[in-house]
Amino acid sequence: MLRKIGLFFLSMWLFFVLVIIITCKIPICSEGPCEFVGFGELLKSNIIPLLSLIGIAIGAISYFDFNYKLGDATHMPFNIVKIQSIDYEHLTFLTTYIVPLVCFNFLSMRYQIVLLILLVVIGIIYIRTDLFYANPTLALLKYRIYRVDGQFEDGLREEIILIARRKLNKNQRCDYLKLDDRIYYAKPK
Repeated sequence: MLRKIGLFFLSMWLFFVLVIIITCKIPICSEGPCEFVGFGELLKSNIIPLLSLIGIAIGAISYFDFNYKLGDATHMPFNIVKIQSIDYEHLTFLTTYIVPLVCFNFLSMRYQIVLLILLVVIGIIYIRTDLFYANPTLALLKYRIYRVDGQFEDGLREEIILIARRKLNKNQRCDYLKLDDRIYYAKPK
């Protein structure tokens, strides 16, 4: 469960970066006598960018944990019987969730509360429906998504989702790591 929450934060990296760009308030003095406003005032006027930085940090920790866990893909290899690329799901997540959220009015407290509620609801849906594989950040990091039928040691498993760093093909053997009941990380042999 924690890994899925971390992967949700990872999927929202682009959103957090865009929020920082939109909301960051750094006082710049171009003429006249200038003085530092103080750390307290700087922090108070940049709460949303700071929360976004925390989200980016949680996503970074999740990514390193994900990469570490993927190094342990040691289950018995399986053979890909049928394969279909579903990389378009990265774009679906991006256009459905991230782009509309960036259009929020970040200055209004009401909109900030609505945004927080939406992020929590999206996160719950994301985790409960196992959509963590449709992560646009993983696409930027060159991961691919496939829907496959695979011949495993215990029989045929249909309609499983594979996340892979390299291109996969039919009749290819892969080591794997089970991330969820129907979602696996695969490394071609």
